[in-house]
Parts: sequence; C-alpha cells; structure tokens
Amino acid sequence: MKNRLLFTIVLLTTFCTINAQVTIIDSIMAGGIYRNYRLYVPTAYSDDTPSPLLFNLHGYSSDAFGQAVYANFNPIADTAGFLTVIPNGTLDFFGIRHWNIFGAPGTGVDDVAFLSALIDSLDAEYNIDLNRVYSTGMSNGGFMSHALACELSNRIAAIASVTGSIDKDRMPFCDPQHNTPVMQIHGTADETVPYDGNFEFLPVDSVVSYWVKQNHCDVTPEFTEVPDIVTIDLCTAEHYVYGSCYKDTHVELFKIIDGGHTWPGTALTCLGVTNLDINACREIWRFLSQYRLDELTGIETNPLLKNEVNIYPNPFAENIYLNSKNGVIESWMLFDVMGNLVAENDAVNNKLITISGNNLQAGLYYLYVNGGVGMQVVKVE
Repeated sequence: MKNRLLFTIVLLTTFCTINAQVTIIDSIMAGGIYRNYRLYVPTAYSDDTPSPLLFNLHGYSSDAFGQAVYANFNPIADTAGFLTVIPNGTLDFFGIRHWNIFGAPGTGVDDVAFLSALIDSLDAEYNIDLNRVYSTGMSNGGFMSHALACELSNRIAAIASVTGSIDKDRMPFCDPQHNTPVMQIHGTADETVPYDGNFEFLPVDSVVSYWVKQNHCDVTPEFTEVPDIVTIDLCTAEHYVYGSCYKDTHVELFKIIDGGHTWPGTALTCLGVTNLDINACREIWRFLSQYRLDELTGIETNPLLKNEVNIYPNPFAENIYLNSKNGVIESWMLFDVMGNLVAENDAVNNKLITISGNNLQAGLYYLYVNGGVGMQVVKVE
C-alpha cells in the first residue's frame, strides 16, 4: 500500500445526515506533472468483489474538496458500493483550476490521458470493475465528462453532465467507439453556461440531439413533469427520456425551468436558483449504474460507426455530397458556428447523399454524419 494522507471527516450534508467518511488523498505522475486526487472507498468495499468507479469532476475555479462537499455521492456509495474519485484539474493562464477541454485535443495539458492513467493506477491498487467506470461533473467538469464520452469511450461506460456542454472547437473530434448513455441536467436560467449556448458552447438541445442521434434513439422523448414538491425553490423540473436506442441505452435530460448554474438537490448555491425537487446525485447514479461497458461494445455495435464516408467538395457553393463506401448513411445534421441546428435529415439510409447549400449563408458549419465520420467542419462559399 502506497503512502497516503488518510483522514476522517465528519460532514453535515444537505439533508442533515452525518456520515463518517474515510478520504484518501494521493497523486500520480501524468504528462510529466504530479496530479492529485481524493478517493472515497465505501466501508462495504472488498478486494474480493469488483467495484464500480465514479469520476466526480469539479467545475471551473473549484477543486476536489469543493466538489466533494457540493456534490456528495458518499452516502449513495456506502449503499451501492462504488468508489468515488475526485481529481484536481490544473491551473490555467490566470491561475484558476480547470479541465482543459477547450479547443482541439493535444493543445496544453492532456486531461483525457491523465484520467485514463488514473483508472490504471486505481485498478492496480483496488479491485475495480473496468466495465463500470463512469463520469459526472459540474460545469467545466460536465464538459470534461462529455470529452471522456467522446475521446475515452473505450474505458467509460456512461456519463452525466450537470450544467456542462460541449465546446464547439472540440466537437469535431468527438468520436465515441460505442453507444454511450448520457444524462444532461441543465437550468434554463444558467448565465454561466447558457442553455441556448453561445459563441463558444453548444446549446444544450444540440448536445442532447447529438447523443440521441449517436445512440440511434427514438427522437420523440417520453416526457414527465417532475412534481413541484419544494415550491420555495422558485423553479421546476422537466424530465425527458429518449429510448429505443441501440444496445438498450438511453439519453436523459432534466431541464430545470428557471434553474441557475447549480447542482440540484444541494442547499449550497451561489450562481442562481437551485432545484430541490430532484437530487442530482441520486438521479445520476440511478442512470449510470444501469450500464456496463462490455454490454455496449460487443459485436452488435452499430456497424455504421465503422463506415467510411467521403465528403466532397469542401468548401462548396451549391451542393456537397456524402458518399458511403461500405455501408449506408443513416442521418445527418448541419450546425452553424453558434451550434444552432440549421438542417437535418433522418432515416436517409442511402449510400449517396446530396446536401444543398443554396439556402445557407457563407461561412463555416459543423456537419455530423451518422454513418462513420462523426462531426466534420465544412465551408460554404
């Protein structure tokens, strides 16, 4: 057993229960720098039984300790028997702790590689069920969870993002290798990561639409209005479940009407209204715990994901053509640089597709092809 800082914290949680927590603080070398983390091992852990692992990622300017208090999964972990690891991001140019998910991969600190190395390190020390590794996070940590679903899907079974989105410059590099269950929780009055997106972030509905298409779900969700049990929280919640997906996956959205940049279910808030009708920690574990990586990556994985599609000409003026070499194109979506969906076509199922540019303004667009090439940047002249 490596040397660690080991201590016990008695924490009064939001729901007034007192939990004696054993927290391990440790670090690993990744990318030439020491990266530290907090690990919660539930009392029920046994070396004889493989345990799930949950990444709980902090937001911009926060840290591992702050996330441990703000989004406390420990009571659930004690019952469900999973390990929770809360790593620290690195300091940016302004000296603020963050996850490096802005811009193309390979620029700056490689946090995807760090989190992959952390899985290896923990697996060497504990009996980790590598088919049940999940990620969730707040804000910047939610962005990072989406990045893991896009770029480390061979190790991540499912993710949940709270007030996060996907960076537009990062979106073209999203290439999940299996159908990936995704939960999104987001407030419509979020002023930090706006629900409708901005020049940098995709709108939440576009993020959800991407994962619905990626998982081949029914585009019409099952809608439930969450009972407004706590009326003094000044907001309500809507629940959307997209089903009938490949591999029995789902995509879920909790849309917090008038909710701010906050984690539902916690009384700790500083960036807007917090919904108290749902407990985000409970909903996230309920969702993530359904899925195993080995049940998402078998030989029945959607063959369209291995398809090779040529896109030409690019740039284009009148028409752009999508030509499938060894399969069919099931659907496509075209987004402008603000992340707005400007055109789409479902249930195409053809080898050759023509997309007209006659009604498009000149500029750059993101073209998502569900059939082998993921997200590509195209230019209309």
